[in-house]
Amino acid sequence: MVLLYFISSEERHLRANDREFNLSFKYANNAIKTSKYNVFTFLPLNLFEQFQRLANAYFVFLLILLLIPQISSLSWFTTVVPLLLVLSITLAKDLSDDITRHKNDKHVNNREVEVLIDGDEKWMNVQVGDIVKLENNEFVTVISLLNTVLYISGEVRCEPPNNRLDKFTGTLTLRGETFALDNERILLRGCTLRNTEWCFGLVVFGGPDTKLINKMFNFTSCLFGNSFITFLPRADGANASLSAFLTFWSYVIILNTVVPISLYVSVEILRLGNSYFIDWDCKMYHVKSNTPAQARTTTLNEELGQIKYIFSDKTGTLTQNIMTFNRCSINGKSYGKITEVSEKVDFSWNSLADPKFCFHDHKLVEAVKSGSPEVQAFFRLLALCHTVMPEEKTEGELFYQAQSPDEGALVTAARNFGFVFRSRTPETISLVEMGVPTTYELLAVLDFNNVRKRMSVIVRSPEGKLTLYCKGADTIIYERLHPSTSKLMEVTTEHLNEYAGEGLRTLALAYKDLDEDEFEKWKERHHEASTTLEDREAKLDTIYEEIEKDLLLLGASAVEDKLQDGVPQTIEQLAKADIKIWVLTGDKQETAENIGYSCNMLREEMKEIFIVASNTAEEKSRLLGKKSQLLRTACMCQTVICCRVTPLQKAQVVELVKKHKKVVTLAIGDGANDVSMIKTAHIGVGISGQEGMQAVLSSDFSFAQFRYLQRLLLVHGRWSYLRMCKFLRYFFYKNFTFTFVHFWYGFFCGFSAQTVYDEWFITLYNLVYAALPVIGLSLFDQDVNDRWSFQYPQLYAPGQLNQYFSKMAFARILLHSCYSSLVLFFIPWAAMCDTVRDDGKDIADYQSFALLAQTCLLIAVSVQLGLDTYYWTAVNQFFLWGSLSVYFAVTFTMYSNGMYLIFTSSFPFIGTARNSLNQPNVWLTIFLTTILCILPVVAKRFLFIQLKPTINDKVGSNFAKAVPPPPPRKFPRRRISTRRSGYAFSHARGYGDLVTSGRFLRIPVKSRPALFPHTDTPVADSTPQTYRTIFEEAQSP
Repeated sequence: MVLLYFISSEERHLRANDREFNLSFKYANNAIKTSKYNVFTFLPLNLFEQFQRLANAYFVFLLILLLIPQISSLSWFTTVVPLLLVLSITLAKDLSDDITRHKNDKHVNNREVEVLIDGDEKWMNVQVGDIVKLENNEFVTVISLLNTVLYISGEVRCEPPNNRLDKFTGTLTLRGETFALDNERILLRGCTLRNTEWCFGLVVFGGPDTKLINKMFNFTSCLFGNSFITFLPRADGANASLSAFLTFWSYVIILNTVVPISLYVSVEILRLGNSYFIDWDCKMYHVKSNTPAQARTTTLNEELGQIKYIFSDKTGTLTQNIMTFNRCSINGKSYGKITEVSEKVDFSWNSLADPKFCFHDHKLVEAVKSGSPEVQAFFRLLALCHTVMPEEKTEGELFYQAQSPDEGALVTAARNFGFVFRSRTPETISLVEMGVPTTYELLAVLDFNNVRKRMSVIVRSPEGKLTLYCKGADTIIYERLHPSTSKLMEVTTEHLNEYAGEGLRTLALAYKDLDEDEFEKWKERHHEASTTLEDREAKLDTIYEEIEKDLLLLGASAVEDKLQDGVPQTIEQLAKADIKIWVLTGDKQETAENIGYSCNMLREEMKEIFIVASNTAEEKSRLLGKKSQLLRTACMCQTVICCRVTPLQKAQVVELVKKHKKVVTLAIGDGANDVSMIKTAHIGVGISGQEGMQAVLSSDFSFAQFRYLQRLLLVHGRWSYLRMCKFLRYFFYKNFTFTFVHFWYGFFCGFSAQTVYDEWFITLYNLVYAALPVIGLSLFDQDVNDRWSFQYPQLYAPGQLNQYFSKMAFARILLHSCYSSLVLFFIPWAAMCDTVRDDGKDIADYQSFALLAQTCLLIAVSVQLGLDTYYWTAVNQFFLWGSLSVYFAVTFTMYSNGMYLIFTSSFPFIGTARNSLNQPNVWLTIFLTTILCILPVVAKRFLFIQLKPTINDKVGSNFAKAVPPPPPRKFPRRRISTRRSGYAFSHARGYGDLVTSGRFLRIPVKSRPALFPHTDTPVADSTPQTYRTIFEEAQSP
């Protein structure tokens, strides 16, 4: 589907507190309306929407045919009753949803906010250009709020409303000066104000201007009535061609039960039920974070049982994303190597140290205390170069709120080693350096993005010295170092190799002293680039490049991100299920490889490992030109790890496999950088971890830990696929059998479109008699329980090949239905032909035959359902026996004398039930028909189990014998060989603009949980394993 929309190219112009000027542009106010209907439009609009659905429109067309006497051979209620039931259920659901939306709209629109010029106002009365005051923990009033310092007469020029939520360009003119406005200075409606007691903001967008796409519906409706029959020729004098034409449409009506309307309702109930089973699964509930599994969609449950490729993020998905400062290299000396006998460092000398921080190398503390200038410069950089927000609940009790756990770990390390980050304002950063309070003037923040892969700050020390501090990926920093640091770079590289061998995430740290005059000239160019409205980001990157050069290397840091519990076991189980897992990460190759061995993706027996790399633009373009060859090679490998990929490249890899392999794909991640990948895959899974809820909100399913993925796929996914396939096979079987009987009857009624069954049986067959048993089968059936699903992950393979509902399976359903319909028609016909009752009276009338045929049909399909059921529950039993009981109760009631006397024309089968069902030969016919219907099924299953058993048959045999599963596999601790590593920041844009914007102030002491808790988390049983050297294959040009 392609959505076309147009955005006005005119810029938005507004003045603060000047309503008369702003109203002249007729900007929308802040009232919102998410409801779809009102009292008068609900019924017509909702019905119109429902009839736009192909299924409902099809049955309306059948209803129109039923209103034509020359065509219809059924009463109107055979179609109207099921259609009205479906429409009524949908109407009730939509009405409930819209009432909720009306209440929410009213609640939101009537919230009050303080407007500078008018005092308290309701949200819906706020106008563009108003200045409003927001307080801590208060919802942002308007859709988009320009958050800035209070001004009275400023003018804003900005882009018009558009669908770019991550981008905003504008300028503020105040007292003759122009200031840049970007996305970091926008608060979206619905956000909550944090880290400040209050702020003032200027309304720039309100109400409907925030909609991404305005949809317009132009439609024309046509109404049909009984007058349609006037356009058909009269029956008198009709020729053979006309009779054939009318008969064709008559059989369209009769044979419509092949796909009844109840199919769509049953499918929705089945999907909804299986979604609830995921939500209610206690074994996917994470107690520590109080996070249950959640099915955020109901339409993809069965596809969970057909996954062939899984694309996974690494950090926060396979790992805990809880970082701890582990090792570091400073001025060519490595610190932090842990031995089993080493004692923890005592930080009691530092009153502001974090008591949860743990370090084992005493030499580093001694170096800090002795006043080593390099060591102190190292930790001073960590304390200054970041965008962490501090919060001090009580005196000396600091809590850091970091954009990423890496930054939190590094700032905490600097805190414990004597360089405590205490507070910040938009212009200053306050530290406590070895017990001495020190304030640095913050002059610029050169923020991180996924292209720069580094961040820098420019500060002025109390002595007036200008310094640029920079940290980032080692390869990026190395390209910008001064040649004089070449020897130090070689030593640091060796340390990086060692750290990477331990699977640590690394950063390189560097600095540069600046000249005052040089900085002032650069500052002017920076201001000019930051206030431009075109290509602002590109121009700023160029300005940043000018000053981030000739850096002096300080050293490197290494933080540890432990694996989540159960990751190796989960990956091993999924591999046994023939699911291929690709890891897509922003880390460098060596770091990703170490994690690959740690989580059992790469193993000792994998001796042939190929590396496909591109380090230049030419190599990259040549590599992209061989996508098909690259994909073919990658798909032959057991494991694929893509390193140094951006969020867009993650999505491109998923799209490449999705497009060319024609398989079902799943993407799983935990952060904003995984959203594109999650949305591209057939199924997206979000992990609610340390990086917010962006991935969860964009996903189809969510939970707290990667290990729950095996239960989602191997249990819920496989069961959902099995149940849906069983449902479709049985549903089509019972309806094809039901319909084909009409076809055989046509040979005896001259194809006059007369029905075999009673019209009420036709109406209630799919609606009452055969509805609940198949729903019970589809909701509760399971071939083996969850424990055996884990024990035999090979059971997952049939779903990947779609063996349970393929074209061949559908053909078998047709043949089986054709055979059953022959039996169900001709056996009762032969049994009743020339047959008399016990009292000698004739029994071979149309009504008795119809009753016998429909009774044989219902009992035969019920027995077939029993054969298809592997797992019986009380609900299944109740539905099956209850439906049969309802059938006989309704039959005897409808064929009674009382119903005939009250509704003579509607219930003509008076006395048929009691006259026929009291004859032994009738029940013998029912028994014989049922046996003949199921005999081929039983014979086929017996022969296949003996001669060609499937994996399900083999496991079912073991399941019946209750063979105990072997103990779980243990992963021994192994030493890891040295391998070069590097770390790239998370692919989310940094908070540099936020830090310097003035949109936060320190809050008085308040109780609030820390975003970056320092708690120990248990690790899974498996630990990193040794791996072989990876050889790089020569790539042909």
